[in-house]
Amino acid sequence: MYLIGFLICFPLIMALLLYLIKNDHVRKYFVYAACGVIIAASVLFAVRQIIGGANGTYLRNTHLIDLLMSGVELVLFGVIVYYSIRYRKYYVVFIAAVQEFLLLWMEFFGPEIAHPTAHIYSDRLTLIMCLIIGIVGCLICIYATGYMKDYHNHHKDFKNRKPFFFSMLFVFLGAMYGLVCSNNLTWIYFFWEITSLCSFLLIGYNKTEEAIKNSFRALWMNLLGGLAFAIAIVYCRLVYQIDGLQELVLMGAKGVLVIIPVILLAFAGLTKSAQLPFSGWLLGAMVAPTPTSALLHSATMVKAGVYLLLRLSPALAGNLAGTMVTSIGGFTFFATSLLAIAQTDGKKVLAYSTVSNLGLITACAGVGIHEAVWAGILLMIFHAVSKSLMFLSVGAVENCTGSRNIEDMHGLIVKLPKLAFVMIVGIAGMFLAPFGMLISKWAALKAFVDSKSILMVVFLVYGSASTLFYWTKWLGKIIAVVHNSEKKKDITKRSEWTSLLSQAVIMIILCVTFPIISAHLIEPLLSEMFHDTIPVIISKGNVFIMAMMLCMIAILPIVARLLTHTRRQKVVLSYMGGANTGDDRNFVNSFEQETKMYLAGWYMEDYFGEKRLWRPSLIGATAALVILMIIAIGGAV
Repeated sequence: MYLIGFLICFPLIMALLLYLIKNDHVRKYFVYAACGVIIAASVLFAVRQIIGGANGTYLRNTHLIDLLMSGVELVLFGVIVYYSIRYRKYYVVFIAAVQEFLLLWMEFFGPEIAHPTAHIYSDRLTLIMCLIIGIVGCLICIYATGYMKDYHNHHKDFKNRKPFFFSMLFVFLGAMYGLVCSNNLTWIYFFWEITSLCSFLLIGYNKTEEAIKNSFRALWMNLLGGLAFAIAIVYCRLVYQIDGLQELVLMGAKGVLVIIPVILLAFAGLTKSAQLPFSGWLLGAMVAPTPTSALLHSATMVKAGVYLLLRLSPALAGNLAGTMVTSIGGFTFFATSLLAIAQTDGKKVLAYSTVSNLGLITACAGVGIHEAVWAGILLMIFHAVSKSLMFLSVGAVENCTGSRNIEDMHGLIVKLPKLAFVMIVGIAGMFLAPFGMLISKWAALKAFVDSKSILMVVFLVYGSASTLFYWTKWLGKIIAVVHNSEKKKDITKRSEWTSLLSQAVIMIILCVTFPIISAHLIEPLLSEMFHDTIPVIISKGNVFIMAMMLCMIAILPIVARLLTHTRRQKVVLSYMGGANTGDDRNFVNSFEQETKMYLAGWYMEDYFGEKRLWRPSLIGATAALVILMIIAIGGAV
């Protein structure tokens, strides 16, 4: 219990200290020290949880803490009101005021719970989330110490607010620890709203017109989910006399009709995980500095959404709430995979890819059977590391080249070989065998077939094909080499390399050890969640095949090098429709003019561009969400 309290409170204390520290050099070492402590505490918590072997429940009578939280909620509400009035976003004030009124009324005038449940709950899913938050989140903070220096050197027109920036990063970490360790719905909501406010403040860091617009979009969309969360809390207290998430899920798993609070919480999870039609807030977050994007996409904001949906999964099986979650998740996976094909901005490809993969995790949670949840948890683990690595790599490339356009990464393997290497590891982790993302998709496909979700099978097959297309195209750009390519100066800081290389190593370790993670973490967790014996998901034969594939990834380049080592190589110039000038980049055309040759990717904007697909996707997802919610709630009433 004390270790959980430390994980929640220590980042918040460090956030206050970092806000007060104005010297960059001093702040850097404080960040290093704080991240080292948080990572060590997260690992210690995981080890104790594994060795202990039992779930932990703590804190039943917390009247003073509840009062303190109510006071902090009023402060948060005041901050939202201040910024909303300042920028004339009065509708945001209305949404925030309604949910604040509901929660305060429930806290001070609502009925007492006869048998209050434990406010803190920890199991293997808590352990997994704490490791993601601690390790990935802290590596992003370490990366930010070097990145933000170059960022403000390149953007001198932006006000330097680095103390505030680092403070918000650590508030994010503390809030996420509180969220994943809480069982009391009011406590989860409290930390849930802190993450919403942090994302608003970080997305608007630059204070440009675009940043302010996108930050308020993130705020109102997540406040809408927060309103659904608040209504679910009130409903559970008034109708079921419960205030714990575990108790609600257990009732749903046993067949008790709890559709209304479950579907409201699921709606909150869909908004937080940026599912259609709420994906716009996460795409708009790209205006923020790269560490913000990486943190939102990998270790904090969106992971809170899918975490809640995975928690709810036993109560989603075989009902309309589960149908809603699966349908929205599957459609989001498919639609945003297509939209990613037409993007040339590296961060935007990563944003659409994030929304797409979150859609698949969401769909797995909605199916509510053990195979699908197994796939969803494994997808979440791999996605956290891989997407963080990719965002940070793109940020480093942008600092070195001045561009994050994929077309400008042509021949990156020659221009910036070390950054190209970590980028390739990140891309491989997203779609190549035997990395866990591909294995998880295989398990998800099997779960969809077993649940007879034909539409989900179609979404997964075609969405995965789209995913293969845009990742392969990006990978081809990086490793494509033209003669006499110039090597660029790598200005990536040591702190950035510490983060990048650590995550690349973690990615490879996960690839090797995920059968062990499955056997000792995920499968026992599923037995606890579904109160049933879970059959072995990865057979020994599959493990052997994956080991062979991993060996081939390492062996094939070595064999190819040995076979060609002693041979004399002859450089053959490309035919370009004219006389090659000798460097494979320029040729003399029919008018005897020297013309530059450029090999560009095909993005098919006329077929999959935002102008063609974005609006229909929003309309379709909105209609499906509204109709399914009306049917589900109407049937329950």
